[in-house]
Amino acid sequence: MSEQTTYYELFGGEPTFHKLVHEFYRGVADDPELRAMYPEQDLEPAERRLRMFLEQYWGGPTTYSQERGHPRLRMRHVPFVITPAQRDRWLLHMMNACDTLDLAPELDNLLRDYLTRAAYSLVNAPEGADSPGLPQA
Repeated sequence: MSEQTTYYELFGGEPTFHKLVHEFYRGVADDPELRAMYPEQDLEPAERRLRMFLEQYWGGPTTYSQERGHPRLRMRHVPFVITPAQRDRWLLHMMNACDTLDLAPELDNLLRDYLTRAAYSLVNAPEGADSPGLPQA
C-alpha cells in the first residue's frame, strides 16, 4: 500500500461499504432478536451511521466526525445491553455481508478481523441480561 492509497480505496470505496452495510441491515431486518436492538422504525439512519463510521475508519470521507463528532465506539454503545449472544448475532449478519463482497483474501481477512474485534469489545452484559438492546438501569 502506497502512502497515497487508503484501505478505503483498496476495499473499493463507497460502493463496497454501501454494499457491506446494506447487506448487513438486510440480515438485521429479518432477525427479530437483533432487530429489537434498533429502536428506530426505519433502519436507514442506522445504516447510514454505520456506513459513514466504517468509511471514515478505513480512511475514507470524514463525514461521520463532521456530523456526529468523535466516533467513540464503546462510549456510544454503553447505554445498550449487549450480551455475547447479541454480539454473535451481529457477527453472523456482518460476516454474511462480508461474504457478498469480492475482496482480495488479505483485505477480506483484515476487514473480518476488525469487525470481530470491534464486536467483542462492545459486549457489556452477561448472557441473560434483561431488556436486550435497551438502555441499562
